[in-house]
Amino acid sequence: MSTPTAPTTAPTIAELEEQERRLTLPHFTYDDAWALGTLLVELARERNAPVAIDIRRAGQQLFHAALPGSTADNDAWIDRKRRVVERYAASSLLIGTRFRAKNTTFEDSSRLDPDVYAAHGGAFPITVEGAGVIGTVVVSGLPQLEDHAMVVEALDRFAATL
Repeated sequence: MSTPTAPTTAPTIAELEEQERRLTLPHFTYDDAWALGTLLVELARERNAPVAIDIRRAGQQLFHAALPGSTADNDAWIDRKRRVVERYAASSLLIGTRFRAKNTTFEDSSRLDPDVYAAHGGAFPITVEGAGVIGTVVVSGLPQLEDHAMVVEALDRFAATL
């Protein structure tokens, strides 16, 4: 399998919002968390990506993996990015992009502690039809656009199997 080209430009707000609409799932079970998590591990291994992966539903961690080259710092980034999704019910990259579109930054304008929240790409809402955002999937270890792209690619592949 070929390695996708790393994104060279950030997606627009409209593109990020479309990803979230498109990636609404019919359900998300414990088995789904395992399937999505193992798919992300496979993608990361194919690319020798030094990432940590985290999947949660309703505050419960359903999947976590740390691949070679990742560190405890990646887990700290996971927590910070995940909190943004939990607070705003949107991807961490979308939230950061919305602030930048207003000629400011999340850190300068959100009034949230940057040691607790990070609007950097890699955290994505798990949205279920009829229920809304019920969890998060997060990748940390690559540049933020690549973290985000890996999550979206995995969700696209996973959603195609449902």
